[in-house]
Amino acid sequence: MRCTVLANGYPVFPDISASLRPADPAQEHRFWYQFYFNTERGRAGLATNRYEFCKLGWRLWSPNWKFDEATYARTAVSFENPDFVDVVIHSYRHRYRNASGDPALEAIERRAAAQPPITVPTVVLQGEGDGVIVASQADTQTHFFTGPYQRRLIPTIGHNVPQEAPQQTAAAVLELLRNTT
Repeated sequence: MRCTVLANGYPVFPDISASLRPADPAQEHRFWYQFYFNTERGRAGLATNRYEFCKLGWRLWSPNWKFDEATYARTAVSFENPDFVDVVIHSYRHRYRNASGDPALEAIERRAAAQPPITVPTVVLQGEGDGVIVASQADTQTHFFTGPYQRRLIPTIGHNVPQEAPQQTAAAVLELLRNTT
């Protein structure tokens, strides 16, 4: 890899054991759906109402994004994948140590849990309107990047940076590619 553009910061979840440390109450509130998915009611709710549930997620995670029904429908087709509910539920349950990982991937997971530095030129794009991960003015993730690094806050953009800010995303990719040849 010669460069990377990331949305919302460093892309590796902290060690699974860190998932048991509570965040501040406002952040815990923003994670409500993750806790819901750790219950059988959450599984049933997602299975029964996946179209509506995911649309609610889009609205909460990107509250300033005024997507239209056609935009949503293009993505919503993927929610009908027969593995969709199982994959989503397992992801959130594994994050909170309520489901085991795949033993075949354990070595990779251990390496990722160590949160290795990203050494290539990197631009992190973060929406200031993110309804899940609140962007602060302070950059608390610089220690993860040992190569050239920039963090760019994008006003009003939410959690789905590439879809909400495609021009800024493409411009960052092209800029890095031009500068790393």
